[in-house]
Amino acid sequence: MRIIRGLAEAKAFVAARGNLLTQDVPEHLAQAVARTSQELFGVPYTVPQVVARILQEVQRGGDAVLKDLMLKIDGIRLEELEVPKSAMAQAADALPKDLRAALELSAQRVSAFARASLPKSWHDAATGLGERIVPLDRVGAYAPGGNAPYPSTVIMTACVAKAAGVREVIVCTPARDGVNASPVVLGAAHIAGADRVFRIGGAQGIAAMAYGTESVPRVDKICGPGNIFVAMAKQQLFGQVGIDGVFGPTETVVIADDAADPVLCAADLLGQAEHDNLATPVLVTTSEAVLRATEREVERQLPALLKKDIAATALNGQGALILVSSLDEAMEAANLIAPEHMCLNVRDPWRWAEKVRNAGGLFLGAHSAEVMGDYIAGPSHTLPTHGTARFASYLGADQFVKRIPVVALSPEDARRLAPAAAIIGHAEGFTGHAHSAELRAKG
Repeated sequence: MRIIRGLAEAKAFVAARGNLLTQDVPEHLAQAVARTSQELFGVPYTVPQVVARILQEVQRGGDAVLKDLMLKIDGIRLEELEVPKSAMAQAADALPKDLRAALELSAQRVSAFARASLPKSWHDAATGLGERIVPLDRVGAYAPGGNAPYPSTVIMTACVAKAAGVREVIVCTPARDGVNASPVVLGAAHIAGADRVFRIGGAQGIAAMAYGTESVPRVDKICGPGNIFVAMAKQQLFGQVGIDGVFGPTETVVIADDAADPVLCAADLLGQAEHDNLATPVLVTTSEAVLRATEREVERQLPALLKKDIAATALNGQGALILVSSLDEAMEAANLIAPEHMCLNVRDPWRWAEKVRNAGGLFLGAHSAEVMGDYIAGPSHTLPTHGTARFASYLGADQFVKRIPVVALSPEDARRLAPAAAIIGHAEGFTGHAHSAELRAKG
């Protein structure tokens, strides 16, 4: 991990980060995409180009194109894209008892948090104004399955949508064994209350949910993380279907004072580093001793990880240990990074929480480890990444509802307000608007 000293160097570190989807595509991936697209479409496409072509083909060809892409890309031949409902229940029943209990506890806590945070309809009889909070009809959740199954993603999306009142939740996830989706993902879908599951991964899965096919119903919003093809598909479909966000690799900033435990700081950094080669684990501390001790702990703990090679790549590529002169400077640096996870591992975290402006999720104190947010705490772990916490929020219940303003003016209020409306209409050159208002002014 690189060592950065001072706020000025920290600012340069932040400024050097690329945009979310404009980072260089690894050469081996670019070459693989070019070869595959040449075989599929007769043209050596780039990643954005091949995603655009897949979206176009699925929109035109529906189920037949989906099955053809699965056969040619993944070598999987499927007669039916949908997983039978009975298979979801059977998968849940087959889960190890401790895993099922853990997923059920997670589902309960996520659902309870979502219900508590759900906005409510309101109406003020005195003014005639209010809002109607209306849940979406159908939501699609994507559950990645390339390197490993992610049952937690299903819990963190489907449970929130259901708690918000969404009528139907469908899940798209890759087929892993040549025929079926991951059993643990299917079990999680059953526990989360998902209505239907389809064995479709990648950009084609996103396209199927966005456009609808003979088998896959068209959804109102798509949520959930995925690889670069999934992220690119969501970006290209923005405006045609609701999108929760375009997510990049995970990132964590741990802010530590001189009382922080380096063992815990290192564990939290490694917990993020093992996600992805492009993950960003960062320590910001006021203590040289904590920085050096954390550095040693990272080296000590790393070999024990199952995914130590991935973690090492992330640590060497994007990891940083930043030394600043005060916690005020630490907070300034962290807010500039605007990380997915901001962990305040300091003496009085509540005091410093007031300084947080940009964070996907906020974790206060050594006991509130980010891993708890990933799996069991309550808020959805689907959070804005790569600096987008400057303007974006986590996947909360409010993202699964529409806010419809209600205007129900009394005759007296209409007469009182209409003259002003007519004046503004004339100022904008809309005489029809003004005339409509003037009729109300007459009562």
